[in-house]
Amino acid sequence: MFDILAILIPFFLAACIVVVVRIVVEARLRRRLAETHATEDLVHSLAAADHEFRRQSSLRWGLVLVAMGLGFGAIDLFGLDAKDPAAFGLLFAAAGVGSLAYHFARRRPPA
Repeated sequence: MFDILAILIPFFLAACIVVVVRIVVEARLRRRLAETHATEDLVHSLAAADHEFRRQSSLRWGLVLVAMGLGFGAIDLFGLDAKDPAAFGLLFAAAGVGSLAYHFARRRPPA
C-alpha cells in the first residue's frame, strides 16, 4: 500500500500545481478583459465556452474515476499486489476505458 502512495504523491502534487497555475492564468485573463473593455458578446461567449468546458470536464473525470474504481476492484478481486505489473496494466486499461467512454458519450448528439 505504501508503495502505491509513494508513486501517486508526485502525480497529485503535479496536478495541484497545474490547477493553481490555471486559476492564476484565468484570473489574469478576466482582469485583462475588464481592463480592455471587451465587448459584452465576447465576454458572454467566453463565459459560455468556459461553462461548457467545465461541464464536459466533470463528465470526463467522473467516467475516468469510475473506471479506475472498477479497476481497483478488479485488482482486489484477482488478488493482485502492488508489485504485480498486471495491477498497473489493469489501472492504465481502466483509465483508457474511461477516456473512451467519455469520447463516445461526447460524440453522441444531445437529446
